[in-house]
Amino acid sequence: MRLHIHDTLAIGVDYQERLIPAIQDKETLIRNSRLLFSGLEILGVPVVVSRQYPKGLGDTVPEIREVTVKATVLDKLSFSCYQDSAIKQTVDAAGRRTVVLSGTEAHVCVLQTAIDLREAGFRVVLVADCAGSRRSGDKEYGLRRAAGEGAILVSYEQLLFELLAGASSPGFKALSALLK
Repeated sequence: MRLHIHDTLAIGVDYQERLIPAIQDKETLIRNSRLLFSGLEILGVPVVVSRQYPKGLGDTVPEIREVTVKATVLDKLSFSCYQDSAIKQTVDAAGRRTVVLSGTEAHVCVLQTAIDLREAGFRVVLVADCAGSRRSGDKEYGLRRAAGEGAILVSYEQLLFELLAGASSPGFKALSALLK
C-alpha cells in the first residue's frame, strides 16, 4: 500500500526538554527528526506536536520547535496521544487516514499512540530512525510491538520520498537539497 500526501498527517510525540537528554543517541534522533519535519513542511503534510505534562517534562526542545513552527502543539496527560481528547479531535477532524509517528519514548507514548490509532482504523507509519527511548532494548521492543500491532516501520528518507512520489512532483528540488 502506497502512502500519499493528501491522506497523511504526522504526530511528533513528546520531544521535550527534560526527556530528550535521557534518550539514547539523542543527537541522531534530533538530526533525523529535524529532517523529517522539514521535509513534511516542504510537502505540506500537517503536523501535530504533543507535549506530555509540560510542567514536569518541559517544552518541546528548541531544535524541534524551529522546524515545527506551523504545527499544532497540544498538551496531554495520557501516554497515548489518541487518548487525549484535543489531539483525538484534531486528528479526526483532519480527515486523513494515514498517521506518521515519531518521537519519544518509542516503547511508551509512541507505542500506545500507534496501538490506539490502529484500533481506530488508521494506517500507522512509525518512523523508526526518528523514535527514541532511554534504553536501546526498550526502543527495539517498542518498535517490534508496534509492527506486530500493524504499524508500518520506515526511515525518514524512505517516507519523504514515497510521499513525494517522483521527480516531477512539487517540492522535489527542495526535498532533494534538504536530504543531500
